[in-house]
Amino acid sequence: MPSADLSQRNIVGIHAETVSNVTSTDFPGHYPGEDHTWNLANFKRNLRIKFYRNEPLHAEFDVVHIDASVANAFRRIMMAEVPTFAIEKVYMLENTSVIQDEVLSHRLGLVPIKANQDTLKRMKWYSKKPLPDGSIPSATTDDTIVFGIDVVCERKPNAPKPTATSTPHPDDLYVNHSVFAKDITYSPVGDQEESFDGNPPHAASPDILLAKLRPGQVISAQLHAVKGVGKDHAKFSPVAPASYRLLPTIEILEPIRSKAAERFKKCFPSGVVEVINDEAVVVNPRNDTVSREVLRHEEFKDKVRLGRVRDHFMYSVESSGQFDSDDIFLQSIAVLRSKCNVLKSHVETMLQLEEEKREREEGVVEDAEDVDKMDVDE
Repeated sequence: MPSADLSQRNIVGIHAETVSNVTSTDFPGHYPGEDHTWNLANFKRNLRIKFYRNEPLHAEFDVVHIDASVANAFRRIMMAEVPTFAIEKVYMLENTSVIQDEVLSHRLGLVPIKANQDTLKRMKWYSKKPLPDGSIPSATTDDTIVFGIDVVCERKPNAPKPTATSTPHPDDLYVNHSVFAKDITYSPVGDQEESFDGNPPHAASPDILLAKLRPGQVISAQLHAVKGVGKDHAKFSPVAPASYRLLPTIEILEPIRSKAAERFKKCFPSGVVEVINDEAVVVNPRNDTVSREVLRHEEFKDKVRLGRVRDHFMYSVESSGQFDSDDIFLQSIAVLRSKCNVLKSHVETMLQLEEEKREREEGVVEDAEDVDKMDVDE
């Protein structure tokens, strides 16, 4: 097969109103004369991961030469199966604010809780399953982290008086008139303070506004945080969001020069196409949104070919604050690996049971043959 056809096999075609070449296969023997048998050494050699942006709350990176099923597995695991801490129970002691208890509890539950990996691994999963007597399991130091929030709003002494032309800012009038996530304080129980080694759990984003108070109003509650995953409740999800898209390709089929080059450039987002030496040149296809605007122009629709690389995945991961964005991706790999190990052990157990069943059946057949032989001899 010509090399051009081989290269296009890996490209999803983008046309004015349709897409083409949307399916693919690497099944061994599908293409005559080509060996696509999966090989670990080839996979390691071809796999590429490159970070273009790596900040605590936002990472952008490419993963190249993996199957779409694996790429999507990473995305789904980052959203739904990377464990984190979140507030599960709120014991409201006093709430005289204008916010109802249930609404305030919901807001508290959505506050991201940051804790180190060692803490997360040490803590056990909290069981919500009722005991045989119907009671709810009690919290323990092994599965629950306790927080508290106690805020009282008071009027500042010597606060300025409002006038006909101005109203003082609440900061000048009141103390603790706004309740923030930073007001959630960790309350160690048992040996937790020692085990957390000077790095206690805390609100990942201290400036989240929870409520507003006025003099005399109080919010006091005890909060229990447990370990969980996003598939149980969105409050446990460490990302917001995690997504990927395929790398766009822009192939100029014939030179586009002069004023036409400037018009061609304007069909794409800034930085995708530049005019160099009076000719349009694709400089950064990563920034293309694949709007297909260029295909609306008669002068260009036969001069350019748009597509997406089938196995080039461009990830964008935004952390909610519990972990650094790149660490979330690494944890998703660990979760997928553990899933593979579980599947492997179950398959091995199944094969072992099948082998034992086959041996028993062969033993029964041999015993029956021996009995038949004895009858013949007699």
